[in-house]
Amino acid sequence: MKQPLRKIAVTGPESTGKSWLTRKLASHYNAGYVDEFAREYIAGLNRDYTREDILTIAKNQINQESIAEKEARDFLFCDTELIVAKVWSLHKYGNADPWILQQIERNSYDLFLLCNVDLPWEFDEQREHPHLRNYFFDWYRKELEHYGFPYVVVSGIGEQRISNAVAAVDDFFR
Repeated sequence: MKQPLRKIAVTGPESTGKSWLTRKLASHYNAGYVDEFAREYIAGLNRDYTREDILTIAKNQINQESIAEKEARDFLFCDTELIVAKVWSLHKYGNADPWILQQIERNSYDLFLLCNVDLPWEFDEQREHPHLRNYFFDWYRKELEHYGFPYVVVSGIGEQRISNAVAAVDDFFR
């Protein structure tokens, strides 16, 4: 009997290794993954992003996940999820689009891996808040707890982070 697809969101503040960890986990489990849509989208803008852009990003993220789910087997690792869009919107604009909030309530992830802020900050032009990493980490944790979503905090540098994430996934689905 085929096991149902297990969908895992890799989430957390900026510069916590979400993209790297997502790809490493997909490779470890020989599984599918979904890149963070926001990176490519924002890189293509010739202006500052807006609240409406965050909604566009959220809808495209969900669309990419839906497409990937059709091809995935066993596991699908998702680089970010819509709590990120909610927090981003609330922090920058003071409110979040109702569509984003509705999609979060419809949670389609079996597990969230919340990346700790124990990695050194790495600059890139899209990152905005190097001094607020702990603040955002705490906010993400509160959001996950508010919704009652299952999550594990992933810490460690380099291979230790991967080992810790693999152990968390294996333990959760055992």
